[in-house]
Amino acid sequence: MLGFWIIGYLLLNLGIGLWASRRVSTTQDFVLAGRNLPLLLAASATFATWFGSETIMGAPTEFVQHGVLGVIEDPFGASLCLFLVGIFFARRFYQMNIITFCDYYRLRYGRRAELLSAMLIIPSYFSWIAAQLMAMGIVLKIVLGWSLTECILLSSAVVILYTVWGGMWSISITDFLQTILIIVGLSIVAVILYQKTDGLDRITEKLPDGFFRFYPEFTFKGSVEYFAAWITIGLGSIPQQDVFQRVMSARSAQTAVRATLISSFMYLSVALIPLFIALCGHLLYPELEQQDGQMIIPQMVLLHTELPLQILFFGALVSAILSTTSSAIMAPAAVLGENVFKFFRPDLTDRQLLLIIRVGVVVITLICIFMANTRESIFELVAESSAFSLVSLFVPLAAGIYWRRANAMGCLLSMMAGLSVWLLCVWLETEYPPLIYGLLGSSSGMLIGVFFGKKSG
Repeated sequence: MLGFWIIGYLLLNLGIGLWASRRVSTTQDFVLAGRNLPLLLAASATFATWFGSETIMGAPTEFVQHGVLGVIEDPFGASLCLFLVGIFFARRFYQMNIITFCDYYRLRYGRRAELLSAMLIIPSYFSWIAAQLMAMGIVLKIVLGWSLTECILLSSAVVILYTVWGGMWSISITDFLQTILIIVGLSIVAVILYQKTDGLDRITEKLPDGFFRFYPEFTFKGSVEYFAAWITIGLGSIPQQDVFQRVMSARSAQTAVRATLISSFMYLSVALIPLFIALCGHLLYPELEQQDGQMIIPQMVLLHTELPLQILFFGALVSAILSTTSSAIMAPAAVLGENVFKFFRPDLTDRQLLLIIRVGVVVITLICIFMANTRESIFELVAESSAFSLVSLFVPLAAGIYWRRANAMGCLLSMMAGLSVWLLCVWLETEYPPLIYGLLGSSSGMLIGVFFGKKSG
């Protein structure tokens, strides 16, 4: 019966995608929903940017094992990212009237910077998309009893179809409905489990000292690692196409700013619910922690709750992963068409560009299906893509907007130096987080370029 309801939900998403396709006639319609989303749709779409497998299946496990310090990166760093975008970048992005994030690099630094930024952004999404497909496959395997490969293929087909049909319109409409289901489903699960625990005192009495400590013990290394946790998503996801698309899809600059700030508050608030659920499960069903850590909450709901609650929870979980996956696939496909194909074929018509982006959605998903079927850990996949944009794209973005002397040479050196230093440090397994070295390398590249190059902008 649970499987029947989940299949019905997937079919509903396909129906919404088909309905939304009537509103798509241009590339801007497909990628940015015609820049016409009202505040409610824009805020829910931005909220859904990262509310996926890691929020419900990854962060709770880290929280139970390591306390608050284990979840600084997500949800706290992710909420910080949306807040910073709303305060410092949303209005400026919107006023540029561009389709992709890489268009900014072309306008500010030139065409070589546009192409290089696109070549960095596109592969950074593959591991993230594969992680979401794997998570969806694991959930459907539990619910339907099919093989993991069959479940990954089913979820991929649903995401491809409603994304290709309706683009950002279908993503935004389904994100709105999925946001409601996420909040309602998780809240009801949390309330019911809380009632079974007999109060907060029982939940917290066996937790180790310092579990809720927000700051690490003061050591230089600890402080650096704490800072790295905040900026991995907090700064690193600012120069990403999926965030950019949601900002640019709003119907006005003011709506874009407000929607981003609202989504920051929503993300932090709602993302705390799975952490609370995990604490309740830690008390009530400790035996589940001996199984697959990333499935503690789904298994707990499946084994210890009634069917209506299972429908609500798994509907919320499927909603979260679908929202994240669809936008993650759309982002590199848009960059592939607008900033790679159009770079070499500037005479492409809008109709041809729209077709390329749609084909890109399919091709990118197929690559990620292969990756999802050849890996075992969601978190291994997520880790592979987490620092790409921070070490290569953030410094040129921030400098280009807020430092008039930033130039093309500085941009190119910043991208290449940051990525190279980061990869070297990952290979060397440095004592301090590699992304810190990468960020320093990126900043140094910009400074060298500004000093030796010509003034730009």
